[in-house]
Amino acid sequence: MYQIRTDLAVENRELYKQASNEDSNGVDIEKEEKESYIVTRIKVLNKEGSENIHKPIGTYITIDVPKLNKSDEDLKDEISQVVAKEIKGLGKNKENSKILIVGLGNWNITPDALGPKVVERVLVTRQFFINYNKEIDETVANVAALSPGVMGITGIETGEIIKGVVEKVKPDLVIAVDALASRKMDRVSTTIQISDTGINPGAGVGNNRMEFNESTIGVPVIAIGIPTVVDAATIVNDTLDLIIDSLKNEANVGSEFYNLLSQISSEEKYSLIQEVLNPYMKNVVVTPTDIDILIDDLSIIVANGLNMALHPGIDLKDVNRYIR
Repeated sequence: MYQIRTDLAVENRELYKQASNEDSNGVDIEKEEKESYIVTRIKVLNKEGSENIHKPIGTYITIDVPKLNKSDEDLKDEISQVVAKEIKGLGKNKENSKILIVGLGNWNITPDALGPKVVERVLVTRQFFINYNKEIDETVANVAALSPGVMGITGIETGEIIKGVVEKVKPDLVIAVDALASRKMDRVSTTIQISDTGINPGAGVGNNRMEFNESTIGVPVIAIGIPTVVDAATIVNDTLDLIIDSLKNEANVGSEFYNLLSQISSEEKYSLIQEVLNPYMKNVVVTPTDIDILIDDLSIIVANGLNMALHPGIDLKDVNRYIR
């Protein structure tokens, strides 16, 4: 079975349904549609569901916002509030929780800089709790944050850094923010995924690093990610599908070219594309030309959502005034 690169549970579910013409057993799906966004909540309930959509047992929330990459301030504020609501809905954060926010990725590479950019904008308060010897506050939560970098910069496995910090700081919850890979160009910078199953950095682009989740670091892990890249072979594959659909719509059914393309299975087509591209474009991923602007905007949305979800005394008015 060919493997399309994606970090999104909703896309794995789509691929399974496309192949089998039905949803997987052991997977519960709930969809909420609003005027400017769609929230899809996928719960992987058991081993069968996990194996079918290639995701660990747990909850995956996808917020699809078609205009997110062209959004005005009002839409950004609206989606920040949605992000805050969904994080709270996971029920991992308690009134007296100590939280560690981890910005994964390489701050020197723009498409991979979402995590570090978010860390720059979250409200960090742990130092005040230490200095004033406080356990709880009515306005702010006990929040620490770090951007550990990538192994190519530090020489240290990112998961090892996080595990060491967790052992020292002893948070009750870790929230990891990372750039993701999608199998569809129209999901790049328009989709936010929130899950409670931890994260495997670099998996979507074939660069698997040490996985970290509750079993590996000892505390619950919420992962927040936004696709910033798509595999080049996937773009070519989807383009061929559009060509086939176009030929069909233009009454070219029966033509030799149409028959040739339509008889190739999805697995064969994708494998052929990879075989042709690999000598010239091996491991190439594609990102939008305005990714620097998008990363800035998206990091504000995620950081504002985190600040509102974690700090009980902070609302949209506060984040707009102080955290930009």
